[in-house]
Amino acid sequence: MYKLAYDLHIHSCLSPCGNEDMTPANIVNMAKIIGLDLIAVTDHNTCKNCPAVYSYAQKNNIIVVPGMELCTMEEVHVLCFFSDLKKAMAFDTFVYDRLIKVPNNEKIFGKQEIYNEDDIKIGEEPYLLINATDITFDNLDKLMKEYDGVYIPAHVDKTSTSLISNLGFVPPDADFKCAEIKDADKEKDLKIKHPYFNKCNIIYNSDAHTLGEINEAVNFIEVKEKTHGAVLEALVKTAG
Repeated sequence: MYKLAYDLHIHSCLSPCGNEDMTPANIVNMAKIIGLDLIAVTDHNTCKNCPAVYSYAQKNNIIVVPGMELCTMEEVHVLCFFSDLKKAMAFDTFVYDRLIKVPNNEKIFGKQEIYNEDDIKIGEEPYLLINATDITFDNLDKLMKEYDGVYIPAHVDKTSTSLISNLGFVPPDADFKCAEIKDADKEKDLKIKHPYFNKCNIIYNSDAHTLGEINEAVNFIEVKEKTHGAVLEALVKTAG
C-alpha cells in the first residue's frame, strides 16, 4: 500500500474564480514544494486544463487524477473524477453541450484561460463556466458508469451550492460512496443529521482558488498502486 498526500479540489485559471497565477505549471510546482503526491484540478464544468496539468505533473512525479467540479441543474456542486484523460475530455464535451451558454464578463467574473503543456496560454473560454448545466444530480450514477468515473458531492457542509444546502437531503436512490467536507469540525453534526454520510468515505480538500490556498501535506489516502484506477478505487471503497 502507498500513503499519498492529496488535494483533490483545486481550481486553475480556467475557472473564473481562479486566480490568474493558477496556471498548470504553477499548481504542479506548488504541489511539489509543499509535498503533495496526488492532486486534481477541478475547474467549474470543464476539464480543458487537465491535459496541461497532467503533462506537467508527469515530469514532476506527481499523480494527477483528471477531474471537474460539475454544477448540476439543482446547482449542486459535484466533484467528478475519471480513470484517464480520454474519458475526462469526452465528459467535458458532454457537459459543455449542456451548459447554459451565457457570455462571460471577465470584468465581473474573471478570466477563463486555457493553457498548453508548456504553460503557455492558448485561448479563453467565452461562455461563463460557473453556470448550471441541465444535468440532474440523480443522473450522475448512470453518467459516471458510462464515462468510467466517480462522483463525490462537494463541500456538503457548506450553506450554498452543496447537496445538503440546495436539496436539503440525500436522495433515497443516491449511490455515492464518498463525500467532501470543507470544515472537519462540522463532520460529526452532519453525520447525525444525515446518517447516509456515516457509510461514506470522507475527504478534505482545499477548494483552492489561489496558490497559497492549496492544502499542505496533511490529508492522506492509501492506494494499492500509484495509478488513477487505484485512486478511484480507494475513494469509493466501503467505509469502515
